Amino acid sequence: QVQLVESGGGLVQAGGSLRLSCAASGRTFSGYYMGWFRQAPGKEREFVAAISRNGGSTYYADSVKGRFTISRDNAKNTVYLQMNSLKPEDTAVYYCACRLGALIATKTASYDYWGQGTQVTVSS
Repeated sequence: QVQLVESGGGLVQAGGSLRLSCAASGRTFSGYYMGWFRQAPGKEREFVAAISRNGGSTYYADSVKGRFTISRDNAKNTVYLQMNSLKPEDTAVYYCACRLGALIATKTASYDYWGQGTQVTVSS
């Protein structure tokens, strides 16, 4: 069993930045691939970014590439999402998730555990 707790969401103006954190507990954090997803009202949950176990590989949705950066600190059992140049369309609840699989994945069904989410609102 793994517990994931996101933090760092909030209200920001367009063009601003936020850094989300996701603290993990329960099992060996470094054994998991980690991902960030988001869900806007009335829309399906969508992939944002993912990172490999040692942080050496990352993958991003086209919509956030060049603006968002995923990273992890295995000593702190934490994964981060640095979000820059935020746009109103980035408004959503952001979720972190982990998977035991051996590859980076972009589908929600590929992830084993989820956090409760943190709200990000970008005003125009």
